[in-house]
Amino acid sequence: MAQDVSATETLDCVGLFCPEPLFQTREAIDALKPGDVLEVLADDAAAEEDLTRFAKRTGHEVVGIEDLGEYKRFLIRKGG
Repeated sequence: MAQDVSATETLDCVGLFCPEPLFQTREAIDALKPGDVLEVLADDAAAEEDLTRFAKRTGHEVVGIEDLGEYKRFLIRKGG
């Protein structure tokens, strides 16, 4: 599912801890156009819950979450 979605922008949050990945994701997604996809790389244990809750609350869509071992890759489509 996540493989056929191409990201407009990539945000590397590996090594950052809550709430920093969430703050940076919010800033990065605000700069995108509706329909654009933000790729977020994060290794913080709270990132999955934080980012999915943020997307749901703000009208964006998590189109993919991929566990790459050292970190997770999140694809978030900006809502309109």
